[in-house]
Parts: sequence; structure tokens; C-alpha cells
Amino acid sequence: MEDTSARSRLAVPATSAARLLLGSVLTHDDGGGPVSVRITEVEAYMGDVDPGSHAFRGRTARNNTMFGPAGHLYVYFTYGMHYCANVVCGDEGFATGLLLRGGEIVEGIETARVRRNNPRTDLDLARGPARLAQALGINRELDGADVFAAPLRLELPDQPVADALISSGPRVGVSGAGGTDEYPWRFWLTADPTVSKYRPAVARKRRNAAGATAR
Repeated sequence: MEDTSARSRLAVPATSAARLLLGSVLTHDDGGGPVSVRITEVEAYMGDVDPGSHAFRGRTARNNTMFGPAGHLYVYFTYGMHYCANVVCGDEGFATGLLLRGGEIVEGIETARVRRNNPRTDLDLARGPARLAQALGINRELDGADVFAAPLRLELPDQPVADALISSGPRVGVSGAGGTDEYPWRFWLTADPTVSKYRPAVARKRRNAAGATAR
């Protein structure tokens, strides 16, 4: 049965939903055993009012999921090698969502280690958006998947994390206006060791729409 109460909690702008996702647990069971991650870091993207968003210039075949209802995954391929996963938030048609930037593997750690080619420390299993997606076994086939239905399961905390336990700042690697201090839309659990390191954007030529770096 669909968890309508949990879905309705995500039907708010991504900057508001960030506190709900921090501390939540996302599980993916692809048949080889479940892997679960406790989310410790997210980035908000706000559609056509956000120059850092994939949806800034409107709906495309690539970003179509972002315009759908809350509680679905928007998965995209970047740099020709990585998948990244976002949880769609807000009202249908607005395209607001949260990039899952970092987390701690709390179930299925052996499977996650194999998928991540056994990094030196377990802290690196899901520290960074591409690592997190790889550890969970998320790829483009899960674009549009419901996070409240198999093979996924998102468990939101009963109460949002207290503001005093959350830090915020500029988003990582977002070029142009969307990467400035005017957009402090990266949120993380303060001092958590699985949070990724901040890196400012590096200017580079835009290859094509498929290679865009904005969410």
C-alpha cells in the first residue's frame, strides 16, 4: 500500500524537504540482497528559478521525471561514467528535487563494497553522489521509480532533524550563478564523517546537453 503520508511530506520545495531526507534511510533491493544508506548530505535544486538545475530551461526527455509527483527518483548520467540520484519534491509540474550527495551504508555493506571496488575506508562507500548511486546499484533504469515501492524503500524520520544539527552552504561543483553563495542549498549533518568535501566549480566547456553538469 502506498505511503501517502510520507509522500505528502515531500510535496514541499526541496529547500524545505532537505531536513526530512537528512537522516532518512533509502534501500534498494535488486534481488541480490538489500543495500541501505542513511542520507547525510543533500543538495536542493529549484527548477526554472534555479540556474543550477537541469530543469532551468524547461522540460526535456532527460529531465521529465523532475516534473512529476513527489517521491520518485530522477536519475541522470554525467561525465560519461557516473549515475546520480535525486528525490523529486514539491508540487507536480514544478521540477524541484534533492540530489543525494552522501550517506552511510547501514545494511548490505558487503554488497556495497563489491560494487564500489572495495575502497580504502567504508566512509567512502557512499561519500559523494556517484559513489552513493553505485553503492546502491542505482542506474538510469530506475529513473522515475517510486521511492516508496519495491525495489526501493525510503524511510523518513518521524521528526525532521533539528536545525542546530544541520549545516548549509554552496552546492558542490555547480558552475555559474547557481554555484555562488547566493544559493546555500547544500545541506548536511554537521560533522558527519560521510559528508563529501566541498569543491568549487571548475570552468569547462559545455560539451552537449547530455554532458551538462547542472541538476
